[in-house]
Amino acid sequence: MNVTVHEARGLDVLTLAQRSLCMSRIRGRDTKPEMMIRQGLFARGFRYRLHCGTLPGRPDLVFPARRAVIFVHGCFWHAHDCALFTLPATRREFWEKKLHANRERDASAITALEQEGWRVLVIWECALKGRMRRNLDAVFDECASWLADPGAATAEIQGTDRAESLSLSLS
Repeated sequence: MNVTVHEARGLDVLTLAQRSLCMSRIRGRDTKPEMMIRQGLFARGFRYRLHCGTLPGRPDLVFPARRAVIFVHGCFWHAHDCALFTLPATRREFWEKKLHANRERDASAITALEQEGWRVLVIWECALKGRMRRNLDAVFDECASWLADPGAATAEIQGTDRAESLSLSLS
């Protein structure tokens, strides 16, 4: 049976070389969501180190004096249960394995950081963009209050629940 490259690869409309080029341009640092958080916290007077390679997981922002770190996670790459994440239909087994490994790596990095006495905040991409996004000033304020509280435990900031936001706007 003769199968064309297009049929063998599923629904992807790009050639292997085009797809490879697109994927090579995806970066793990200085992403738009990360830059938004950095700018918002800097404007509020917070100073930080970036991508400290000596810490587990290479946190996006490190606040050494506060013993606090912030990860800005993309909802797709970290398989967040929100509207921004959809498991690709093609090469499903590959993506399940890859995303599962990403989540396990995240969990072990957070555990290691906590064991070393660091506080961890995870900010999800859906809090900053998409239909579930939150008010940016509210996200920055929540980050600032978490950073200011030395007793604050590991926390997450994610997008709003659509039902919750609809009920708030209807009230």
